[in-house]
Amino acid sequence: MIEDKNDLAEIIYAAVRQIPRGKVASYSQIAALAGNCNLRRYVGNALHKNPSNAVTPCHRVVNAKGFCSGSFAFGGPDAQREKLEGEGVTFVDGHVDLSHHLITQDDFEAMKAGLLV
Repeated sequence: MIEDKNDLAEIIYAAVRQIPRGKVASYSQIAALAGNCNLRRYVGNALHKNPSNAVTPCHRVVNAKGFCSGSFAFGGPDAQREKLEGEGVTFVDGHVDLSHHLITQDDFEAMKAGLLV
């Protein structure tokens, strides 16, 4: 079990850095990669405090229904959608088209393996 919250945040940031361009992951998926799928809120908190979106692309994390954060930390609520659209992510009815852009199980497994290296 991870004792230090700074270590947990670093694991979360490392997981987010593995999300491929043009794809998104849910808070739950990132929490699972960090070792506990119940840490969704902690993931959101850590991403809100992300020191550098240029290094850790937290805009690639959305809720389970594909909606962007209502208070995206780097430029306001519309910035997340703009960043995603800039990477080719498409939206349907106001949310990410998860059928095309959510990480697959293969992506998840590759990301998990990348965290173990």
